Amino acid sequence: MQVRILPTPVQAAALEATLRACNEAATWASEVAFDKDVKRNFALREHTYGEVKARWGLGAQAAQHVIKKTCDAYATLKANLKAGHLGKPGSKRYRKATGKPVAFRPESAQPYDDRMLSWQIAERRVSIWTVSGRVKDVAFTASPEQLATLALYRKGESDLVCRDGMWFLNATCEVPEAPPNTEPVDFLGIDLGIVNIATTSDGEIMAGRELNRIRVRERKLRTKLQKKNTPSARRRLKKRRRKEARRAKDINHKIAKHVVAEAERTGRGIALEDLTGIRERVRLRKPQRATHSSWSFHQLGAFIAYKARRVGVPVVYVDPAYTSRTCAECGHVDRANRVSQAWFACRNCGVVAHADRNGSRNIRARAWELWRRGAESTAPVPTPRREVGTGRKRSITPSDARCASPSL
Repeated sequence: MQVRILPTPVQAAALEATLRACNEAATWASEVAFDKDVKRNFALREHTYGEVKARWGLGAQAAQHVIKKTCDAYATLKANLKAGHLGKPGSKRYRKATGKPVAFRPESAQPYDDRMLSWQIAERRVSIWTVSGRVKDVAFTASPEQLATLALYRKGESDLVCRDGMWFLNATCEVPEAPPNTEPVDFLGIDLGIVNIATTSDGEIMAGRELNRIRVRERKLRTKLQKKNTPSARRRLKKRRRKEARRAKDINHKIAKHVVAEAERTGRGIALEDLTGIRERVRLRKPQRATHSSWSFHQLGAFIAYKARRVGVPVVYVDPAYTSRTCAECGHVDRANRVSQAWFACRNCGVVAHADRNGSRNIRARAWELWRRGAESTAPVPTPRREVGTGRKRSITPSDARCASPSL
């Protein structure tokens, strides 16, 4: 649960100094870990704990979190390398990632536990540790729904984040899940695409025309401002950064919420395509590359999966091979069946249908067949990670591991 905190100028200065000190210490600890090849928490603590406390004036809990954050960064980097997200071993990108220590930006997020951060939810205030001492009565703002969730389910760590001059706290909330539906009456097939973001086997189309138009406009504006390269152009670039990503994320949240609500209402499961590695498999012409790289299919799939787990809707991932060339009526497979991006015409039985609707029906049929054979829901299950100093566990989803890079 993300809430925005509203510190005074004095409080904001203390928070900024704390983030800088913690991240400088983490970068130093990362260099020690890289040089000594010690990347486990307790082993690295023996080499760095005393120095981190003495040089940067951090408290005991803050020093432990700094060291653990460093180890977590290396663990995430290792997972990304193993999954192939940073290229093949020996490639330029792979060598760049492994050839130097992980570095932390001055304003990277810093974890806090309940000894360093206390919440007064009813008063909308927090008390937070800084390098200048305990800062009390820091205001935060939240909706009634967020306040209720924080009051009922907040447990474990919270992360202090500074983004574009605004301050946030990301609180870990352990929200109970509904019991999974082990007997869905059917599946709702979802065909993911670029022209149409999502198409359901019920025939509903969530068009991506508006989003794609915005992306083209933003791309042209970025190119124009980068060429101009004046102080005012750079200020405008900084002001507009992440705007496109925020809009896409908002649209994906709305689509995911609608799809999961429909599946829950009708007692069905959700069928998605397993599109892992599609960017490596597909060869595109240059004008199409930017559009394809901007396609946020993984984010939408992750949103659907976690929202489905919260309400007990099963999710099954199917092989996407030939779903766009297979007739949902007779099962005939032919490349010529796909007459255009929008239309499908079967060469065997003569059925004419919207191409994405036909594909979503094939996805639904494959999921139902897998389920009848005994396949279980494949929605990603978070992996528990024990937190420092609290004895609690924090959930990390597979999408978190994809977000890490050598420079954090």
